[in-house]
Amino acid sequence: MPKGPQADLAFENPSQLLPERAGHSARLTRWNPADWPLAADWVPEIERFLASSTGRQLGAFVKQRLAAGAVIYPPQPFRALELTPLADVEVVILGQDPYHGPGQAHGLAFSVPDGIKPPPSLRNIFKELARDPGVEAEAHSGGSLERWARQGVLLLNTSLTVEDGQAASHASRGWETLTDQLISAVSAKPEPVVFMLWGAHAQAKQALIAARHQVLTANHPSPLSALRPPKPFIECGHFSAANDFLQSHGRRPVTW
Repeated sequence: MPKGPQADLAFENPSQLLPERAGHSARLTRWNPADWPLAADWVPEIERFLASSTGRQLGAFVKQRLAAGAVIYPPQPFRALELTPLADVEVVILGQDPYHGPGQAHGLAFSVPDGIKPPPSLRNIFKELARDPGVEAEAHSGGSLERWARQGVLLLNTSLTVEDGQAASHASRGWETLTDQLISAVSAKPEPVVFMLWGAHAQAKQALIAARHQVLTANHPSPLSALRPPKPFIECGHFSAANDFLQSHGRRPVTW
């Protein structure tokens, strides 16, 4: 990301940028968005947010929590925006906030670094992939969904940081303003995009999405809701439906 007002804020150790390199204890050590890599076409959206009062308040909050000794994940909150440029987005999978266990969060919704046991929601995602007869899914040897992100699947949480052991601890602190802005930027693309909205939290964002895109809704893949009516996640068929939609509009299917 180009240097800006935050350029004097830097990680104590550059290896903390990637949890796979820094080990399972990787965490955020400084509020330094200027040093978090991201694709060039996301930069205007990020800079606009960081310059806003909400962005400044969020930064002050995170710095305050770090100063108080809070353990915050992930070490690179903009990882999804680095791996999936705005121009390449074909599918959006929307999560709520990062995993809050050590070593789990690495900046991609529902994903964990390889070598970390997949959490229950991710296991249900793999279960649905294996069940979907319209998908020829590659075997996942680990829990990382990075190869999806590199194919244009934006794995976006609505809150981009969380404290150790405290789910939703950074919700309603300003991240949602940014991620709503990012969803709107994807919706403004002229090319058709598939939005997978799993659970009530994600489905609340549907008003941000233009009618030309495909919106797929189901319950959250959590074991608490994956099999429940009215729209069970298991047997939702979203992965084949997404590929069918993309191919019908001349776009490449995702190799799930």
